[in-house]
Amino acid sequence: MEHIEEVACHTEETCRKSHHPEHVKKDLTTRLNRVEGQIRGIKGMIEKDVYCDDIITQLSATQSALNSVAKILLEGHLKGCVVDRLAEGDEAVLDELVITIQKLMKK
Repeated sequence: MEHIEEVACHTEETCRKSHHPEHVKKDLTTRLNRVEGQIRGIKGMIEKDVYCDDIITQLSATQSALNSVAKILLEGHLKGCVVDRLAEGDEAVLDELVITIQKLMKK
């Protein structure tokens, strides 16, 4: 599988990057690989006409795994990016954080 690195670019002149330690990147990648496998499994269950409740159970487990990834990223964002930007006097990061948390809570 080809690795594609994406960077969130906004209307600003520069693209922002996060700087996760290697062990965190490895953990996140492992978790996302597991989610990817779960999704493939769910697709197979649908193709095999597996009982709906069993599929829903797997969907719930997959959503929980994605939520775990989001929690790890949010914690890193708070302790790293947000703290750093606040220290630089950039209070706009708080508005951005509120929007981010609202996006997570939609689920």
